[in-house]
Amino acid sequence: MMGVGGAAAAAAGALSACGIGGGDTANGANEVSGAFDWKKAAGATISLLQTPHPYQVAFKPLLAEFTELTGIEVKVDLVAEADYFTRLELELANGAGNYDVFMTGAYFIWTYGPQGWMEDLRPWIDNPAATVGEYDFEDIYEGLRTSTAWDFQVGNPLGQGGQWAIPWGFETSVIAYNKAEFDRRGILPAETFDNLIQLATDLTDRSQNRYGIAFRGSRSWATIHPGFMTQFTRQGCVDFTNDNGKLSAAMNSPGAVDFTQKWVDLAKAAGPTSWTTYEYPNCTSDLGAGTALMCYDADSATYPENKPGNSAQAGNIAWHSGPPGPDGSYGTNLWTWSLAMGSASKKKLAAWLFIQWATGKEAQAKAVQTGKLGFADPTRKSVFDGTFKNTLGGFPGYQETFEKVIDSTSIKFTPQTSFFETTEQWAVALQDIYAGASARGRLDTLAEVNTQAVSG
Repeated sequence: MMGVGGAAAAAAGALSACGIGGGDTANGANEVSGAFDWKKAAGATISLLQTPHPYQVAFKPLLAEFTELTGIEVKVDLVAEADYFTRLELELANGAGNYDVFMTGAYFIWTYGPQGWMEDLRPWIDNPAATVGEYDFEDIYEGLRTSTAWDFQVGNPLGQGGQWAIPWGFETSVIAYNKAEFDRRGILPAETFDNLIQLATDLTDRSQNRYGIAFRGSRSWATIHPGFMTQFTRQGCVDFTNDNGKLSAAMNSPGAVDFTQKWVDLAKAAGPTSWTTYEYPNCTSDLGAGTALMCYDADSATYPENKPGNSAQAGNIAWHSGPPGPDGSYGTNLWTWSLAMGSASKKKLAAWLFIQWATGKEAQAKAVQTGKLGFADPTRKSVFDGTFKNTLGGFPGYQETFEKVIDSTSIKFTPQTSFFETTEQWAVALQDIYAGASARGRLDTLAEVNTQAVSG
């Protein structure tokens, strides 16, 4: 669940422009030798920067177990999501190493990593003196592992270069719908994009304060990455083309113009009346209230709405992959909350022991069992296939949807350091088209601006 707007992300560009960099970037993994021992850093205290989140809530009661296992104390500072990345940027940029471990999203690596603010975790993973034999990094879903690895070459695909964070929890972008209402009407989820538009329109009844589908529309990069980017790429569109490292924006290709016009028309005909203000809490709460009959957003954002006592529609919600593309593709954009180490940390071994524990099989399985809202989705296949499946009895379609999309779930954006600027401009363009601007003309302008942004 990621609803932070452009203001927090904009700090990245400002700090980079100022040339503020951070600390000792020498990797500490080669200093660790001998047999692996969880007690190797006993007596240390590490500082962890987090934002309140179901993943953080699920792990909070387990921290005492980590301390018992390792002898390492964990000091946690929580910062509200609206302010989190601004605070994190400042902490990393000052190079003081005040925080050893921090939560981050994969897109932020594209800003932090090139600045030298993050520790490459690949040497830690590969050092048997620092990593327990049963850690099994390959058990983490491939799309997640690659999402947090990059070589910092603009336009190069993810999955190569350093491993800058370890996925800790994640979400795929799919459709949650009011199954009770669908069953009452004798209808099924749509299997093509055009049919989704028709279905959502047919379900909309403004006189009853009900509308067909919720998805994000605020002036934020976060509007682009869930449902919009998922369906955009399923329809065969791309954000940028890459010609030998030179990126050109492609949001104005004929296919992209056609899709964008349909998406905005869908928002007008079957979305919330205040669509341009909508972020994920608005979308999911409307689904839980029964105001929206479908929601195209993160699966784990809609998951809590089906928990008994959490919403008026708890127990009535089901999940569907959303329409495949014309070629049958279920390509799905992901968000992952991951754990990373600051390169300026002075307690790197202790920090790495915490990261590997929190992203390991045993701790994730316990988090699934103890989490207040459930730990959806665990990043490890073994945990999803084991403990997590046992929690899904009252979540129809969740497992089937997950299994349908997981092999094609990855970051669908082209990696580049102006990500937040270009995606916020994209969201602004959607709002302008919603207000009546020509899709072709507005997207041509957007493509020109975004091409300049990535080439500068």
